Amino acid sequence: MPDDRDASPDPDPVKADAALVARVGAGDSTAWRALMDVWLGRIVAFAWRMLGDHAEAEDVAQEAFLRLWTQAPRWRAEARVGTWLHRVAHNLCIDRLRRRRRTATEADPPDRADPAGGPDADSQRRRVARTVEAALARLPERQRAAIVLVHYQELGQDEAAGILGVGLDALESLLARGRRSLRDGLRDMRDDLMGEL
Repeated sequence: MPDDRDASPDPDPVKADAALVARVGAGDSTAWRALMDVWLGRIVAFAWRMLGDHAEAEDVAQEAFLRLWTQAPRWRAEARVGTWLHRVAHNLCIDRLRRRRRTATEADPPDRADPAGGPDADSQRRRVARTVEAALARLPERQRAAIVLVHYQELGQDEAAGILGVGLDALESLLARGRRSLRDGLRDMRDDLMGEL
């Protein structure tokens, strides 16, 4: 489906997104689909990296878009849709992670064996990816969010800092601590993880 933002006379994606939200606020379902086409995949990916569960990630994205729908009639044109959606998704993920912690009574379940098995490169890459994702999941929430926003979502540091509600110095500190924790957490497994690649 073509991106309705491309049909806009204004090449600025922030203004184009704001125009789409204004149309959504007026009940335009085509504009709604265009916003979903542009942002849904990114918001699901962000939530998945934060939560590690695809169904929960889809629920978070659905809730974020529902909130955008209800906010659309009051949207401020200068607001950035992507930043707003990431911020809402981040807050929803943090709420879910906190609920998990309150209800968790047992230790984490053991890692599952790779069903494909064998030493082939695809199997090894999947195993490395799972190990890195597990290490990422063990980071404190704010460090994980900073890493995901900057490295996986490829947002600028200004935008990531805005989503997290921190200054640039605090974001850089979160990134540095998160990277260091990831490096330290994966150091002992490095030879095993990289052995067959």
